[in-house]
Amino acid sequence: MQEKLTHRRVILARPRGFCAGVVRAIDIVERALTLFDGKPVYVRHEIVHNRAVVDDLTAKGAIFVSEVDQIPAGSATIFSAHGVAQSVEAAAESRNLDVIDATCPLVRKVHKEGRAYADKGFDVILVGHRGHPEVEGTRGQIPGRLHVVATVDEVASIEVADPTQVAFVTQTTLSIFDTQDVIAALRARFPAIVGPDMRNICYATQNRQKAVLDLVGKIELLIVAGSPNSSNANRLCELGLSNGIPSYLIDNPDKLEAAWFDGVSSVGMAAGASTPDSLIDKLLARIASFGPVNIEIQDGHDENVHFRVPDRLSAITPRAARELETHPV
Repeated sequence: MQEKLTHRRVILARPRGFCAGVVRAIDIVERALTLFDGKPVYVRHEIVHNRAVVDDLTAKGAIFVSEVDQIPAGSATIFSAHGVAQSVEAAAESRNLDVIDATCPLVRKVHKEGRAYADKGFDVILVGHRGHPEVEGTRGQIPGRLHVVATVDEVASIEVADPTQVAFVTQTTLSIFDTQDVIAALRARFPAIVGPDMRNICYATQNRQKAVLDLVGKIELLIVAGSPNSSNANRLCELGLSNGIPSYLIDNPDKLEAAWFDGVSSVGMAAGASTPDSLIDKLLARIASFGPVNIEIQDGHDENVHFRVPDRLSAITPRAARELETHPV
């Protein structure tokens, strides 16, 4: 990408785009298409929350469905990166589906922690947004008394069996910035509450939010590349707005409006953890059509986290080279 010295700066957040869990999930689908060459490969729910990714994998042969009862018995089936409830696992087993689980390892860690607390008789509080696939999957993985809260106000209404036996876990697409007030309210109400080390929260969510916060003060407008159903992309946009920066979540370059850029000399661009670089590039091209730009990359660090694919896929070469692979701009 050629840089030009002009009056309008566009600063790219660093890091941005695909995290290790998303790369692993996409890789699993592509390798499964090779493994089951000529046979249908079904994916329950969007593999990650990005329409461009889903469309790309659909074009390569993946079949996306809402529930396992839409999948023919015995078929190859992939669970999305968000994880699923135990009831979904049981339904897949009853249909004799050949399941490959693409649940993010960090989500599985939350499942494990929650079950461990529940097995000890604790009430478990899940800090997250009701209806999000990850939260619904986590709810279905933790037996016993489970409560979902998203705001400080909801903490006051929680009823537990024993205030000295309470634990919490969090949705991975929320960061310390998102959860700190709720967790503080939980600790105030239940002084004996236990929970995971917050340093172990999803690294990708935390890093991308920090990158946006580092842009504040340098920009007059924030564009977040991502889909409207992406929790972590929405949080990036909310961070910009909460810091007084006009911020827009965009999944299609045609939705960018030239009027937003009138009189704006410095623009920040961030991207959710499920956003491909191809969308970022298209957004940059659209912004450049409003006037020449100088593209800069924010100071920061690159992520070097990698998650292994399941053993049965480790020796498989994906059917086609990933067109949405992340790359430095």
